[in-house]
Amino acid sequence: MSDITIYHNPRCSKSRQTLQLLIDNNVTPTIIEYLKVGVSKDEVISLLTKLAISPRQLMRIKDADYKEQNLADDSLSDDDLINAIVKTPKLLERPVVVNNTKAAIGRPPEAVLDII
Repeated sequence: MSDITIYHNPRCSKSRQTLQLLIDNNVTPTIIEYLKVGVSKDEVISLLTKLAISPRQLMRIKDADYKEQNLADDSLSDDDLINAIVKTPKLLERPVVVNNTKAAIGRPPEAVLDII
């Protein structure tokens, strides 16, 4: 099942648990360590579309960078928030698992089982 991709942070316990859950279910995903390689604006827009959520819902709102960049400001546009994720990839909620046109955030890890 090489059509499955995980946006993975190996330092995150939920991300590690989700990856292990995929492996336990005979899925060998493509692993994108987004903190190393970053994410493009097109990737973020694609994730938002597949998840059917707003940019803020894809962000780690408790992260220090979120507060430092004043991203809670309601006057910010979706484009502003997407650009913030691109600029600061650690703001991306993790892990995100993608299977073709579907995606799920692995919080809890079992949430990804619906798309594999």
